[in-house]
Amino acid sequence: MLPTRRFPLFVCALLLLAAGSSAHAQIALPPVQVPNLPGLPTDSLNRTVNGVLDQADVGARLSEVRQLRIRNLLRSNRTVLEADPRGAPIVRSEVVALSPTPAALDRARAAGFGVGRTRTLEGLDVSIVVLQAPPGMSTRRALERLRREDPEGTYDYNHVYLESGEVGPAAPAATLGATGGGVVAAKVGLIDGGVQRSHSVFDGVVVHEHGCAGGGIPSAHGTAVASLLVGRGDVFHGAAPGAELFAADVYCGLATGGALDSVAEAFAWMSREKVPVINISLVGPPNVLLEQIVRVVTSRGHLIVAAVGNDGPSAPPLFPAAYPAVIAVTGVDAKQRVLVEACRGKHVDFSAPGANMSAAGVESPFGLVRGTSFAAPIVAGLLAAQLSAVNKEQADAAVAALVAQATDLGAKGVDKVYGNGLVGNDLRPSEQLASAPR
Repeated sequence: MLPTRRFPLFVCALLLLAAGSSAHAQIALPPVQVPNLPGLPTDSLNRTVNGVLDQADVGARLSEVRQLRIRNLLRSNRTVLEADPRGAPIVRSEVVALSPTPAALDRARAAGFGVGRTRTLEGLDVSIVVLQAPPGMSTRRALERLRREDPEGTYDYNHVYLESGEVGPAAPAATLGATGGGVVAAKVGLIDGGVQRSHSVFDGVVVHEHGCAGGGIPSAHGTAVASLLVGRGDVFHGAAPGAELFAADVYCGLATGGALDSVAEAFAWMSREKVPVINISLVGPPNVLLEQIVRVVTSRGHLIVAAVGNDGPSAPPLFPAAYPAVIAVTGVDAKQRVLVEACRGKHVDFSAPGANMSAAGVESPFGLVRGTSFAAPIVAGLLAAQLSAVNKEQADAAVAALVAQATDLGAKGVDKVYGNGLVGNDLRPSEQLASAPR
């Protein structure tokens, strides 16, 4: 008997659907086994999820899933986190400044602001300064005050960026060797949670870690994404098996994990280490500092590959994927259908496997994964395998080559659902790795 699958986060939104009008287009989802959840009528929920659903309602409800997760995050960490005016999570009482002038910092101190963490982003020739709001001043007012005092400066909230995919249950699987899948002589970067370096798919893989005072804290999400990038073995391999991995843990097990200043420092580290391709499967709101950093990184010839997010087809674009310079990736299932939870838009560049596949786990060898988080590393790995150094012309050529290889899906030509088309479909790790009997 197969183990019960973890209830995907996006399905929670579908449970909010009641019997609705049939005037809209209908979609049928593949059967999903809902686990026993305290206080919830599992049988009726299974019938709701596995029945025919109103597509317009699905799109609307999917956008609520992320908000639910954010509300829970804020409720559990209200002493250090709060919501910005749009509801996005931010670090309480913090405003970040990009390369502020000494005069601007003096004015901030005179207004009662405290100058906190200062990160010199050596690889990017800029700095980020975290300013603490004066006692009694809200974060919103603090940001408005700093922008008013220094209209030429660049200030924004210290937004917190979240993962864009779900890792399912892990299960025992076949023992892996360390030589299968070939070896790619390349560098590739990962901005995510920590990586379980002791996992057998990383045997013989050079992994450099950054963040968390010198040592990352292994996470299910970061480990799964890393395996799809560089993992290798007799029965498993990522898109760039054996490539040298530069893994920046921006979470470190902290409530404020994924904050903008940590993400910015991760990009700077990648730049210093001359990593040609950087994968970031995190999503969040637009942020002027993040936009500037992305612009600097990509102008130097690095490729940034990001997941489009899982807020549903009617959701507004999520960032950094929606920035023009970023390669935005959506996910498809085993039948090459876009994931129902995937965001859409003109910024979508490629589609890649994002469901019906396994990835490395933390507590056991493999788990099922679903989400655009796990499509992005397949594209990043394919690009990294073509690049030996940071070079803008070579990077552009690698992207053009991938476009030429893509299989057109959906509307003819580039579209808002699949982008340029599907790549890496043969790289989908078998579901059977995660469904072996215990």
